[in-house]
Amino acid sequence: MSFLHTVNAKERGMLRTIVKRVHMKHHPEYMVTDYEADKIISTIAPDTVERLIRVGTDHKIDNL
Repeated sequence: MSFLHTVNAKERGMLRTIVKRVHMKHHPEYMVTDYEADKIISTIAPDTVERLIRVGTDHKIDNL
């Protein structure tokens, strides 16, 4: 079961942005979607997601 439903909308958007820019930068443009980013996020451990949220907040990724 995915823990993605426990993350609020703002944090989910930030996670999607991070995953799209870092983990999916070599994928074809048509494959870089929210659905694909959510699939990658759901495979990452919850503690890693917490760190990604913290780093995204510290570096103001959500304001880009």
